[in-house]
Amino acid sequence: MRRSVLLATAVLLAAAATGRAQSPAAAPDHLAFTPAAVKWGPAPPALPPGAQMAVLEGDPSKDGPFVIRAKLPAGYKVPPHWHPTEEHVTVLQGVLQYGMGDKFDVAALHSYAAGSYISAPKEMHHFVRAKGPTIIQVHAMGPFALTYINPADDPRTKTQ
Repeated sequence: MRRSVLLATAVLLAAAATGRAQSPAAAPDHLAFTPAAVKWGPAPPALPPGAQMAVLEGDPSKDGPFVIRAKLPAGYKVPPHWHPTEEHVTVLQGVLQYGMGDKFDVAALHSYAAGSYISAPKEMHHFVRAKGPTIIQVHAMGPFALTYINPADDPRTKTQ
């Protein structure tokens, strides 16, 4: 019996040591940072001016998973658009108003407060507005693109 207890203890200690050796902090590809360490910059030209963006992991323009954050000022709007891949949005701060359809319809907006999660299938037509300063996190598979329903809404086609 004593031998069984010693053997079981040795197995548990070995397993615990192995778990520590493979913990995320020791993994070479481990990413971890505080909100203060997020490096914000201007959002890409596909989005209306005024938003800030940070790429946390991956590259949205290439094949593979990525994670980005967007900081949206109060009242910020993205007109109706769609993406070629699924989009997963988590509201980190503020309230994101999200609607579906081909026209920006305030009556169709639903409010999602901090902690909310939205999963949109690829090619779903949708639009958003920030109700107050809002921060969202988006994860998806790249390459990620944004196609406006009405080409006149695309800020890349507007002259400065």
